Amino acid sequence: MLCTTDKCYALAMQNNRNMAKVKKKLTAAQKRARKEAKAERQKKFMWVLMNGKQVRVKRPPTIEGKGVDEFIRNNADPIWLHQNEMWECIQTEKDEDLS
Repeated sequence: MLCTTDKCYALAMQNNRNMAKVKKKLTAAQKRARKEAKAERQKKFMWVLMNGKQVRVKRPPTIEGKGVDEFIRNNADPIWLHQNEMWECIQTEKDEDLS
């Protein structure tokens, strides 16, 4: 059975639509680059829920794995805290006796 060019073309196009796309395998360098990019993204961003949707937001800054405020409270001396107007963080002798 011979088919005209229009019929053959239509038949070929119909078969093309039904066929699955063949995925290309990544090279070792592409896999490594993709893995490094993912690790970098995980360091910079985190997922949170906002209005019932998952949203990617920047992670809060940290110093040695601690939040900035906590790090300052633990390591700053009273003079530095006073100069930077962080009086609420200065511990007095009365505060030390209570805790």
